Amino acid sequence: MNALQKLEAANNSNKFICVGLDTDINKIPESIRKESNPIIEFNSRIIEATKKYAAAYKINFAFYETEGANGFKNIEETLKFIPQDVLTIGDAKRGDIGNTSKMYASAVFDSFGFDSITLHPYMGFDSVSPFIEYENKLNFILALTSNPGSNDFEKLRLADGSYVFQKVISAVKNWNNKNNCGIVFGATKIEDLKENLQLISDLPVLLPGVGAQGGKLDEVVTAFKEINRKRYLVNVSRAIIYKDSSDNFDLSAAEEIINLNKQVSNLLS
Repeated sequence: MNALQKLEAANNSNKFICVGLDTDINKIPESIRKESNPIIEFNSRIIEATKKYAAAYKINFAFYETEGANGFKNIEETLKFIPQDVLTIGDAKRGDIGNTSKMYASAVFDSFGFDSITLHPYMGFDSVSPFIEYENKLNFILALTSNPGSNDFEKLRLADGSYVFQKVISAVKNWNNKNNCGIVFGATKIEDLKENLQLISDLPVLLPGVGAQGGKLDEVVTAFKEINRKRYLVNVSRAIIYKDSSDNFDLSAAEEIINLNKQVSNLLS
């Protein structure tokens, strides 16, 4: 399966939760920190406990890059635990001049083997086109993000009355000739989401911000249900992987994603 097919297969099984592996050595259980590689021990147990229920896994590069070369090795090792039919997202937020982006794309897609990546669009089409050339991958391009600072630029109003983030969505639709582009839209921006679902159309959507940042799962699912629309992922990180700080953290993570899936199924039924 290509990346989009993995997303669609998960959605068709009522799986919409993406587990964010924002693994912080300072937040994992103390007993795990005594392991020879605590990050891998933690990630492997989280994945083993949740892989039957997860629509995708998102690895946030920042939490691994802080460890230098060992961090990149941990990304490689973590990916080995994820089943081949489950979508993997490299949350690297790349986007640079063409020749640099070509190298970034090869690193994430060829070397690491991720199914998809997050990108920022503000250097224009040539900065994302090397990623789009990978037809079987999926590129989630930042539109309106979940953080408060999104108002600084993404919600600037232009002379024609539209917002910058709306121009980004329109551009991504034009770039989507290979059917491998999507957007990132913050779950904390629920009113903006509902107002722009027609503009988004059938683009795949990655929605961070549910849980610790204040986004509401029921509001997101209901918004998409009202237009009979799938092709979306709701990322949940801290609320799943740090649900429990005891040695049973993996069992608690499984219970949490099962509960989230039940909430989704109840909303869709």
